[in-house]
Amino acid sequence: MDTRHMRYFVALAETLHFGHAAQRVNMSQPPFSRQISSLEKRLGAKLVERNSRNVALTPAGQHFLADCRAVLERFDAACRDVQLVAGGMKGEVKLGFMMHAAHSIIPALVRRYAEARPDVRLILEERIPTDIEEMLAEGRLDAAVTFGFGPAPHLRTQLLARDRLCLIMPAGHPLADAEAITPQSLSGEKLIAAPATVAPTLRSAIALYCASGGFIPHFAFEPRLQHTIIRLVQEGLGVALIPQSLCADLAGGVVWRVLADAPEFDVVLCAPKAGRNPAVPELFAVAGRG
Repeated sequence: MDTRHMRYFVALAETLHFGHAAQRVNMSQPPFSRQISSLEKRLGAKLVERNSRNVALTPAGQHFLADCRAVLERFDAACRDVQLVAGGMKGEVKLGFMMHAAHSIIPALVRRYAEARPDVRLILEERIPTDIEEMLAEGRLDAAVTFGFGPAPHLRTQLLARDRLCLIMPAGHPLADAEAITPQSLSGEKLIAAPATVAPTLRSAIALYCASGGFIPHFAFEPRLQHTIIRLVQEGLGVALIPQSLCADLAGGVVWRVLADAPEFDVVLCAPKAGRNPAVPELFAVAGRG
């Protein structure tokens, strides 16, 4: 028995007429009647009472009708869903992102994608940059918003924004009132930054900026998260070079200044070229329309 037999029986139960039911399922009446008889034989139960004038459902037939409708409804829904998932209209996308992207890029991107694909669930994973790179490689993320990797032939990338470093310091710090902050201005300062094992792009940009001022930076503390860096600056434990996109939401008592010749870096949307999630291309399309 398969879903065809259920559909034959539902047609008969709803018309209570063998000829009309056969027409509904595009069959002639004799083979249709044989299908119903075969169904009853397989079930070992009489589903309809029939005579020359009337067809009526037995109690077993009434119960079977309710079950058939429920099964067919779920089966039809499953068929619709698989087509929607295959077309990228339903399913889920695991999207990784760096913390500071939550302040500048992620909210609008998520909103626009949710409007374009309301039946696709976005699973958001806030991660450090090195974790994002690893999770993309292992297939644990479908896509991510992160720093540009440079040459990455295995990834599809799309530029979302160009960020730049700025200096944050406690309010009242001598550099807060400086006319311009150059690399030389930072010589002798206690810097707070994430280690290279966490955010290699940021760490490299900081090191190169200091090198252009002729000195090797002294990193007093190296927390993993940018929020922790901001809190340590708030406590007067040093200064930090952070993405400007984070400066709109600084803790109280922390101020920021633009750097002369500030290092810039790309923030991109990326996904493995070998990825098979059909809902990902629309993420790139939405990002491109932004």
